[in-house]
Amino acid sequence: MFTGIIETLGTLLEVEKEGSNVHFSFIAPIARELKVDQSVAHNGVCLTVVKLLNKSSYVVTAIDETLKRTNLGKLKIGDTINLERCMPANGRFDGHIVQGHVDQLGEVVSVEKKDGSYLFTFKHEKGENFTVDKGSITINGVSLTAFDTSDSGFTVAIIPYTFNHTNFGNLKKGNSVNLEFDIIGKYVARIMTKR
Repeated sequence: MFTGIIETLGTLLEVEKEGSNVHFSFIAPIARELKVDQSVAHNGVCLTVVKLLNKSSYVVTAIDETLKRTNLGKLKIGDTINLERCMPANGRFDGHIVQGHVDQLGEVVSVEKKDGSYLFTFKHEKGENFTVDKGSITINGVSLTAFDTSDSGFTVAIIPYTFNHTNFGNLKKGNSVNLEFDIIGKYVARIMTKR
């Protein structure tokens, strides 16, 4: 389980295909603290560390289903990703419940600088996933609060710290992002549709 509070950024070093799987090599400040079999969220996608290359880089593997459902398959060498290790049992719960299971892709509709912060508006396909005003949403692994919500979109406000310490600073109109909708909201919606 994760909280959506990003620890650091990683940079893609290498991509190696093996059948329908893809091995991603990343360089990151937390690499020296990682171990094989550890779960790490990459742009909000929970992946297992399969190999340590050195004190600054490591390898994770994504299966075909993960590549189809997320933006990981669109990464290019040199791209940066948001990283978060799983939450320790005795740690603070600073964000919200994030599973590292991306529900669907979203697209950046607009980026607007406003009063020292940034407003990002996103769209997504209509379906069983939705946001509510002041509800939680995870975008590329970042825990945020949605507003101006609709069946197919929402807006979030990004403070300068988050803009500078996550890959939100690189997002532009038309970019795809990983969306994980609020787990409690998903369960409530599923229960209500079965009534």
